[in-house]
Amino acid sequence: MIRDDLDLFLSEWHNDSPVLEVQTSGSTGTPKRITVRKEQMENSARLTCDYLGLRQGDKALLCMPLRYIAGKMMVVRSLVAGLDLLVREPSGHPMQDVETPLRFAAMIPLQVYNTLQVPEERERLCRTDILIVGGGSIDRELEKEIQALPNQVYSTYGMTETLSHIALRRLNGPDASPYYTPFPSVSLSLSADNTLVINAPLVTDETLVTNDVAELLPDGRFRILGRKDNIINSGGIKIQIESIEEALRPVISVNFAITSVPDPKFGEAVVLLIEETERARKSLADALETIPKYQRPKHVLQVEAIPLTGSGKIDRAACRKLAIQLTMDNG
Repeated sequence: MIRDDLDLFLSEWHNDSPVLEVQTSGSTGTPKRITVRKEQMENSARLTCDYLGLRQGDKALLCMPLRYIAGKMMVVRSLVAGLDLLVREPSGHPMQDVETPLRFAAMIPLQVYNTLQVPEERERLCRTDILIVGGGSIDRELEKEIQALPNQVYSTYGMTETLSHIALRRLNGPDASPYYTPFPSVSLSLSADNTLVINAPLVTDETLVTNDVAELLPDGRFRILGRKDNIINSGGIKIQIESIEEALRPVISVNFAITSVPDPKFGEAVVLLIEETERARKSLADALETIPKYQRPKHVLQVEAIPLTGSGKIDRAACRKLAIQLTMDNG
């Protein structure tokens, strides 16, 4: 299957057209197809290869679908830098039969997590010199596991419109940091809503205003605080959903999500949706003591299961809808 997709992509890449179509993932909106210039994809590939020191003959692994930009860019990097590309059918265990030590690989967080659970696969990952991880957030527990690895592991920041990533963050070793470092040709600023604004002329003709609320340092490094549409305005205080979840994750041992409901006094009220178990009830009061009073949920609603998207992420819209329905039912 992936071999057929690869042949199709290579035929499109080598035809006479200076552009090709790519599919957005839909993680930040409705999936759509956009037209990009091959020249800009080549620029993106060079930025990554130069930053990571990838050279001709280096062995690299393609283990992600070619439908999306991440998979396509692995192929373009191999073409631009002369990498020796190993191709594997996308799966949750990409290192299952990779015996050859690799110089470079790219995975999503779930693939990394699964790989670390199997000793032989973990060992193969440790023999991969450079690993980049993208396509989803890396939770605190996975980051802790990654910190113990001996190779170079980076989290990526980017989107389809930037032709994969425009910044990297080292996850392990002495250079580990909570901040992303943009490529030299990329300039960043913040919008009036404190969302990240990207100017990356080598890979996109547009200035991109993202929905990612960010902290931007004077030297250009940045960290993502959460999504603009994941801010709860309660009594004039803006509360970032992801910040509460991050604080609670080490102390709540079951699945949960933070959302909000309309509130006549405060405008919005913080809600904790939590999967109903005996263990949850016992630990909940102590867990809530660990966060500031203004962030503590006004409503705690126990549910059978936290709504998730098809890719396993929290379905924010469904959580809010469920919370509103439950608070109405409870009077």
